Amino acid sequence: MNTRERFHAVMNFQPFDRLPVVEWAGWWDQTIQRWHQEQLPATLTDRYDISRHFGLEVYQQDWFTPRGPGCPAPVGHGMGILQDEAGYEAVRPHLFPLPAVDRGRWERWAAEQKRGDVVLWFTVDGFFWFARTLLGIERHLYAFYDQPALMHRINEDLTAWILRVIEEVSSVCTPDFMTFAEDLSYNHGPMLSEALFDEFMAPYYRCILPELHRRGILSIIDSDGDVAVPAYWFERVGLNGILPLERQAGVDMARLRAEHPRLRFIGHFDKMTMNQGEARLRQEFDRLLPVAAQGGFIVSCDHQTPPGVSYSDYECYLRLFREYAAEAGRRSQRVLSV
Repeated sequence: MNTRERFHAVMNFQPFDRLPVVEWAGWWDQTIQRWHQEQLPATLTDRYDISRHFGLEVYQQDWFTPRGPGCPAPVGHGMGILQDEAGYEAVRPHLFPLPAVDRGRWERWAAEQKRGDVVLWFTVDGFFWFARTLLGIERHLYAFYDQPALMHRINEDLTAWILRVIEEVSSVCTPDFMTFAEDLSYNHGPMLSEALFDEFMAPYYRCILPELHRRGILSIIDSDGDVAVPAYWFERVGLNGILPLERQAGVDMARLRAEHPRLRFIGHFDKMTMNQGEARLRQEFDRLLPVAAQGGFIVSCDHQTPPGVSYSDYECYLRLFREYAAEAGRRSQRVLSV
């Protein structure tokens, strides 16, 4: 199987030759800086060049941002750029830029995709994430109650823009999957109630998801933290999957698979084990292997590889990853051929 065939076989619960060996999120900048002092050639700085250096499969991503040129920047992390409807009116001319897609880049990527050499995906801001970047973390959480009209207006505008983005990118090729950047959970669960999700987010997902699915584009939520509860909400509105499934937040892949047999998952390998030696790495791969063999689950680091992981640690991780990826493929032939 080539890279693209393998992705679709796994994600469609079909037998596969082996798991993809991939870094969906790449590495921290500090990790690359460390590796440049160890064995990684200093000339390698591009995410995809580094992937090829390690023999990883390449999943090429474009993040289409609804913030255009001239959009004000927050003064600090978690700070917003507006407070109310008047502020949104002032910022609105700097939002939702079109065209959003670098057509030349996507045409080049599409040629690689057609050969099966890469998997293509794109990201857009989701309906929790985007309003938070505009209002700031604290004001955003109050706005569900104090400024509902503004919240709906922001998400209505974002919906219209995302639909245009889907049209643009689909005029070049069909991406293999996409993600909504949400981060609506933390380590104890979601930061909003199911009722708020149903009122402020679900209607907009239901506008967009049919357009993605009609084109054959898998839709995946990107939310850190414990997603066990909102997984039910995501599945109910028609989303196809979830990443990165952070182990430190208590996410349990065996439980998720049992409760959501047709959802797709990416990630979940506990990044905190990556510098703890071969025995610990094998323990982590052993934990994931039974679910991985069932399909619908691409094992990968549950976020970016941290700088505590040395170059030699990472080589050990990849050596074992390839071993277990092949074993998952062998098991899939028995499990998924029935």
